[in-house]
Amino acid sequence: MAAVDPLSSIRRPARARLFGRARALPVLLLAALLSHSCNSQNPGLSATSPPDPGPPGESPAREKSTGLTNPFIDELQQRTFRYFLDLAHPETGLIPDRWPTPSFASVAAVGFGLTAYPIGIERGWISRQDGRQRVLKTLRFLLAAEQGPQSSAVAGHRGLFYHFLDMNTGHRFQTVELSTIDTALLLAGALFCQSYFDQDHPDEAAIRETADSLYRRADWTFVRPRPPLLGMGWRPENGFIESDWKGYDESMILYILALGSPSHPIEPEAWSAFTSTYVWAPYHGPEHVSFGPLFGHQYSHVWVDFRGIQDAFMRGKGIDYFENSRRATLSQRAYAIANPGGFRDYGENIWGLTACDGPADVTLDVNGRSVRFHTYAARAASASWTNDDGTLAPTAAGGSIAFAPEVAIPALAAMKTKYGADLWGSYGFLDALNPTFTFTDIQLTHGKVVPGKGWFDTDYIGIDQGPIVAMIENLRTGLIWKTMQKNPYIAAGLRRAGFTGGWLDSQKP
Repeated sequence: MAAVDPLSSIRRPARARLFGRARALPVLLLAALLSHSCNSQNPGLSATSPPDPGPPGESPAREKSTGLTNPFIDELQQRTFRYFLDLAHPETGLIPDRWPTPSFASVAAVGFGLTAYPIGIERGWISRQDGRQRVLKTLRFLLAAEQGPQSSAVAGHRGLFYHFLDMNTGHRFQTVELSTIDTALLLAGALFCQSYFDQDHPDEAAIRETADSLYRRADWTFVRPRPPLLGMGWRPENGFIESDWKGYDESMILYILALGSPSHPIEPEAWSAFTSTYVWAPYHGPEHVSFGPLFGHQYSHVWVDFRGIQDAFMRGKGIDYFENSRRATLSQRAYAIANPGGFRDYGENIWGLTACDGPADVTLDVNGRSVRFHTYAARAASASWTNDDGTLAPTAAGGSIAFAPEVAIPALAAMKTKYGADLWGSYGFLDALNPTFTFTDIQLTHGKVVPGKGWFDTDYIGIDQGPIVAMIENLRTGLIWKTMQKNPYIAAGLRRAGFTGGWLDSQKP
């Protein structure tokens, strides 16, 4: 296998709108957790929401009483958490985009890391003192990092951050874009820490203050070249990216944060414009808002509990966004069972299309048909678009574990059992696999080919690790969801987007 140059895939697309942005490279099953149905008995609520886990701090007792204990899931969550614990830069707190390939920092991965530390505290994997010191160091570094319109030696501009940063200096990596979605994922993690660290301790007060300053500094009004929509980003060399966030995807959290801003808010019409381009259609199951890769159905749900709350669009459809993500998850599993592409190993427990690494950008003959394989790309299956080359990512099931644990947990366990050390290691699941790609004479961009088993990635990716840790915790205890319900900025953003119902109506404006 040829050695991988970590900067060789400068054309690799980014997870956010991978079809339109450039990114640099860089068995123990839970029996019958929930029964599931494609039709909701109460049209205003999710059909199969997980059992209410109760308030944070009661996790062991609640998990035992609700059956949410599972040694495999325990191990998966702890191993995945250690990606952030072990690999965070000791001085900057920044998190690498990937490992072990040498890498720059991913701003989105930092947001997931900030979210992971309180989970580690609640699980007893780190002390509260260690957790808050890590969080405070990271937040202070980000707040102090140089900002400005220049093209180098800065971390961002107008309170927004560049997609990738140098691990040591925190400066912009090469010519990556000032990224609205990656900034939003970072700030979501910061606001979670703001609400979680609520004790009367000087470090916790400093966390709350610093997170508040970071959030208030972000000028969302700057990145709207085509208002009311939010643009994807900006570069000092050539200005705004010619794409906006519209239609259903991971940018719900971006709009909620921009709407809730006390300093630089966007108008409520932005949410209506965002939802106006939704695609509502059936696909291997009941109708839902379509988006091909599962990450778009997962990321915003890490921090926002959409169960029982609805905007105007979902009120018209009689479900909520949680149920929408559940349907998308079950749709992908049904697609894998149908396996229209005839890819190897697809089935009821081997499924999951999302953004991930792949073996190579090459077209090859597979059993008499031509298949175009890709490196890093958005793998997808939906009514709106499909991109499937036989490459699967465990984070697709892991990030959906809170939506449909009755199918996600068996899938994760089956992948660990079937592929063993080729897919599973010190930080849980490696990024991706492709059992169909068995070619040993093709130069690979990532990973390795195991004779008789297929292609396996050899990297972990930070934005894959984060949703696994977080959504396991949301399933088990609701820690992030319940904590973020207390955050006034999240509640304000949801209300300005037109959400009503459930926990939101019980909170004071």
